[in-house]
Amino acid sequence: MHLSSKHLLGIRDLLPEDINLILDTAKQFKEVLQRPIKKVPSLRDITVVNLFYENSTRTRISFELAEKRLSADTINFSANSSSVSKGETLLDTVNNILSMKVDMVVMRHSATGAPHFLSNHIPAAIINAGDGINEHPTQALLDALSITEKLGSLKGKKVAIIGDIMHSRVALSNIYLLTKMGAEITLAGPPTLIPKYITESFPVNITYNVKEALEWCDVANVLRIQLERQNQVLFSSLREYNQAFGITKQLLSGLQKDILIMHPGPINRGVEIDSDVADSGQSIILDQVENGVAVRMAVLYLLSGRKEVST
Repeated sequence: MHLSSKHLLGIRDLLPEDINLILDTAKQFKEVLQRPIKKVPSLRDITVVNLFYENSTRTRISFELAEKRLSADTINFSANSSSVSKGETLLDTVNNILSMKVDMVVMRHSATGAPHFLSNHIPAAIINAGDGINEHPTQALLDALSITEKLGSLKGKKVAIIGDIMHSRVALSNIYLLTKMGAEITLAGPPTLIPKYITESFPVNITYNVKEALEWCDVANVLRIQLERQNQVLFSSLREYNQAFGITKQLLSGLQKDILIMHPGPINRGVEIDSDVADSGQSIILDQVENGVAVRMAVLYLLSGRKEVST
């Protein structure tokens, strides 16, 4: 069981066979996580550094937990409390860490392409935990696992990605994955938040009417409005965004069917999604969180080069 690449830099680089292998391996690890003793020795003697140059809660904790469940030795690095604040370069930082005999690096960085840069300069396996507005591959993989658990497969399924497409690395990774696996995609949101290059580069549908997207889809993946990445005004106000594009209970009640509701988090309740939707029976948001640990266990294990799952 091996991936076609030494690193996980993005979904763009994966083959459909790689995606299936990761999801199948994640299902095995999810069974492990249901046991009273959730720890396995699969990555014993493997050292992983979590290199986070950008704030994160869910992704960082999910990776840390996945590493501990696999019995890996873990080092946590935060740029805010390191020599980076004194001017140390990315490459110097990583070389210093590698001198401690690290096998794998999980990296989140605000600069697009930072994990790719590292992969060309150091021998350790690199896992991209989010780079700039480029990709967030493990989020797309856990989204895929969450959908397949409920609907059986991705092929032929209709997925609406709704919200801030322009600034979302989750959106781009999901678009790569869903198109590779045969799903249909509709992007929905304000015209100012749907970049033209995506519509020109991928076989996706576009609508600026959220109700139309919901009536079409089997799954709605609702994205956070990323105000911290917006350097200009792209819509009038959060209140008006919610009125025009927010997912509300009233909107879902008007549909002639039930659809799955997803969100990568953190949720802006009352903006892109209302609380009674996020907490409803149609929501699989907490399933996504649970599946994140299993998917990250699978990725870490497969990139480690170990021969078989130790369970």
